[in-house]
Amino acid sequence: MNSSLLVVDDDESGFYVIEALLFKEGYDLRYAASGFEALEQLELQLPDLILLDVMMPEFNGIEVCRQIKSHPQHCHIPIIMVTALDSTDDMVACLEAGADDFISKPVNGLELQARVRSLLRVKQQHDRLQEALKAREATLKLRQDMAAMIVHDFRNPLTNIGVNCELLQEGGLLEKQQKRISKILMSWQQLTTLTDDLLIMAKMESGQLLLNQESVNICQLVQQVMSGFEGVALRKSIELKFESLPEPLNLWIDQNLCSRLIENLLSNALKFSNSNTCVTLQIHILSEPRAILQIRVLDQGRGIDQKLKQCIFEKYEIGQPIQGVSQIGLGLAFCKMVIEAHGGRLLVEDNQPKGSIFTVEFPLKVPVAASARA
Repeated sequence: MNSSLLVVDDDESGFYVIEALLFKEGYDLRYAASGFEALEQLELQLPDLILLDVMMPEFNGIEVCRQIKSHPQHCHIPIIMVTALDSTDDMVACLEAGADDFISKPVNGLELQARVRSLLRVKQQHDRLQEALKAREATLKLRQDMAAMIVHDFRNPLTNIGVNCELLQEGGLLEKQQKRISKILMSWQQLTTLTDDLLIMAKMESGQLLLNQESVNICQLVQQVMSGFEGVALRKSIELKFESLPEPLNLWIDQNLCSRLIENLLSNALKFSNSNTCVTLQIHILSEPRAILQIRVLDQGRGIDQKLKQCIFEKYEIGQPIQGVSQIGLGLAFCKMVIEAHGGRLLVEDNQPKGSIFTVEFPLKVPVAASARA
C-alpha cells in the first residue's frame, strides 16, 4: 500500500507544487486548506506523514503542529514544516512545537523527496514496533488467561483430595496412617492457598477483582493471624512479639485479603529467621503528611540485598535463593497487589543491626477519634 501524505496549506497552489515534486514517488496525497480542516481529517483517517505550511491565517502551522503532537493518537505522525521563514527563532519555534523536520520555500524537489523518504522510514519502524508490542501483549494475555484457567481447574481435584483425606481420618486409621494423612492435608492446604492467591492475582491484574470491604478491627485481625503462627514459632524457637495500638481501631478493608497479606509477611519473617531470634509485629498511626496506619513486621534474619529490594515484589522473583527454604516468588507480589488495591503501599528496609522490616501502609479515610471501639 502506498504511503499517504496530508498537505496542509491555505494556498492550494502550494499543494500543486508538492504534488508535482512528489508525483513519481507514488504517494497518496490529500489536501487540507486550513489547520481546522487538517484536524478534522485526522479524526477520519490518519496519514503516514504531514507536510504543514507555517504561514496560515487564524490558525498558523506552529499551533496546528503543537495540537497534533499533544494528541495521544496523532503524536506519532511525522510532521515536516514548510516555511518561507528563515530566522533561527522561527526554526526553533517549529521544533519546540514538535515538528520532526522542516523545509524552506521555494521547495527543492530532491530535498523534499529525501526528507519525506527519511521520515516515512522512521514511521514504518514505529508502526512495526507497535505491531510487535501488540502481538506481545496479546500473547502475554493469552498465556495469563490460560494460566488462570488451569489454576481454576486445579480447585476441583484439590477439593476431592481434601474431602477424601478428611473421610479417611474418620475411618479408624492407625497412628502412623493418621500422621501421613495429616501431612497430605497440610500439603493440600498449602496448594489450595497458592491456587487461591494465583486466581486473586489474575483478577487484580485484569481489573476484575472487587474488594469486599467492611469495617474490621485491625488489632484483633492481626492477633488472630499471629495466633496461627505460634506453633511454627515454637518449633523454630523464635519469639513472636506484638506491639498493638493503645485503643482498638477499625479499618474499611477486605478482611480476607488483608488477613492473607499479614499471613504472607509473617510466614516470610519466620521462614527466613534463624532459631533463638525474634519476629515483631507493630501497629502505628502516623499523622504527617497524611493519616496512615502502619503494620510493620520486623525480623532478625539475614536481610535483603539493596539491589533486590525492588525486584522482590515482582511475580516469581525470589531474590536470593536459600538452600532448604521453599521460595516460589508469589507471596510478596500478592501482598503488593492487595495493599495497592486498598490505596496503600508496601515498603522494605533494613532492620538494625540485622534483618528486614516490611511495612504496610493503609490510608486512614476517617479520623482516628471516630474509630469504632471493639
